[in-house]
Amino acid sequence: MAAYLANLGLNRGFTALILSSMAFGSVVSPLVGMLADRYFNTKYLLAFLNMMVGVILLFAASTTQPALLFVFMLLIMLFYMPTWALTSSIALTSAPSDLFARIRVWGTFGWILAGIFSFFYVHQLNQSFDGTVLPFYFGSALSFLTALSNFILPNSLPDRSEKSISFLDIMGFRSVVLLKNRNFKVFLLILFFSQIPFAMYWSYFSEYLNSVGYELITVTMSTGQVIELLVLFSVPFFIKKIGLRNTMVLGMVALVIRYVALFFAGNEANLSFVLIGAGVHGIIFGFFHLGGQIFTSKKAPSFLQAQAQGLIFFVTFAPGLLVGNFICGWIIGIFSENTATGIIYQWDMIWGITALMSVMVFVAFVFLFKNEKYETIDVEKKPA
Repeated sequence: MAAYLANLGLNRGFTALILSSMAFGSVVSPLVGMLADRYFNTKYLLAFLNMMVGVILLFAASTTQPALLFVFMLLIMLFYMPTWALTSSIALTSAPSDLFARIRVWGTFGWILAGIFSFFYVHQLNQSFDGTVLPFYFGSALSFLTALSNFILPNSLPDRSEKSISFLDIMGFRSVVLLKNRNFKVFLLILFFSQIPFAMYWSYFSEYLNSVGYELITVTMSTGQVIELLVLFSVPFFIKKIGLRNTMVLGMVALVIRYVALFFAGNEANLSFVLIGAGVHGIIFGFFHLGGQIFTSKKAPSFLQAQAQGLIFFVTFAPGLLVGNFICGWIIGIFSENTATGIIYQWDMIWGITALMSVMVFVAFVFLFKNEKYETIDVEKKPA
């Protein structure tokens, strides 16, 4: 998306705003989680959301006007972002948590197929793909296919035993009661601050590759998913051998390695260091983010599972990604210059600052997140 916006010639403010549509869309994840917990069979709600994503993606593909593109992307993300938490909720309530990684690995396989497809499109059809409008059209088609596939998922029926509803229920934030647990509170804070350096890769890495002339952006970024494919199968083993906390620590170490590698990749985007920076994405996601989802599943009572997963996705992709996008966009703006021949970037400075931020987050996690018995937090079932 960042490469596409750069090719449209959008200014830094509009680029950050459109990239942050994912953050704004995440605001409704806990609310949709509440609807699933109380009123709907989750798989049917999931199918509706994916169908709407497919429709609006077609509208987004039809415009290059910045304000209109932001509106369409915002609508897409309002429907799309809750699907992450809902699919996790279905998986975690339909199978034991130690099988979650084996289920989630198929999402990673999808990322890899996207890279293979873009490689085929560029080299076999001699067509440009990354940085163009084509991903909108293919994304729309896949959204319709996803909506159809949702109907064969396991049933995840709502809990209608409670007749009254509180303000926290309406907003989908009833799971904030889990914050009475110190470790859960620390986890959410670290999750938020980790998104600031994470956003530099998540939102702007394609702009980095595009600026130095990489054609196979999706393929390059998919190297992280190839490693993630292997990592996800190893998550249960690591949790059993070294514990959930230490597994998550390994994910934070990988976060530091990414930005140190990209610092050494620098302005020339040395391929070896670029591949290291992209490759460790699977370790970051598998050990820290997936570990965090398993941690949340263990802490949340059954009637708050969807809302609890929605809460961590909200923290990650709403305030976390929003703040991260604008801070990272501001850093890129400071260390770049518009010239008659294009934008000149100081990527070594940009990645150096990001590496320093990731080190600070890592140290905070190591000292603040404690080992504990991962028991369900005692929460009253009646509305707050």
